[in-house]
Parts: sequence; structure tokens; C-alpha cells
Amino acid sequence: MREAIEKALEKVRQMLAAEGGDIELIDVSDDGIVKVRLTGACGCCPMSQMTLKFAVERLLKQEVPQVKEVISV
Repeated sequence: MREAIEKALEKVRQMLAAEGGDIELIDVSDDGIVKVRLTGACGCCPMSQMTLKFAVERLLKQEVPQVKEVISV
């Protein structure tokens, strides 16, 4: 599952890079919880939680159905 998530995150990285940010995969639990860290401009953006839930989490759930939730650490 981790490899599929990394592959899906490449799509997210392209979007975030356009805004000066990036995303780092921290952990994937057996129960489908994905922990990530937004970096660069996205790390301190006040809209980062919305980006995380409405863009990153949605895309990961579409690409990797085993993903239940994405949280920022």
C-alpha cells in the first residue's frame, strides 16, 4: 500500500510545487491512516488543512481505496 500511496503523492506534489510547497509521507498504518507533512509554502499556509482534506485526502482515497484518513503531523 505504501508504494501506491507514494505514486499517488507524486500527482499531489505537482500541484503543491506550483504553490511553492511539497508533501512528505511520514507513515502508513495497517488500518489505512496516512500521516504526511506539508512543507515549503504549504507548511505554514493557513489553508493547509483544507488542502490536506479536500485535495490530498480525496486524491489518495481515489487512487488507493484502502486509505481511510490522511492526517498532518
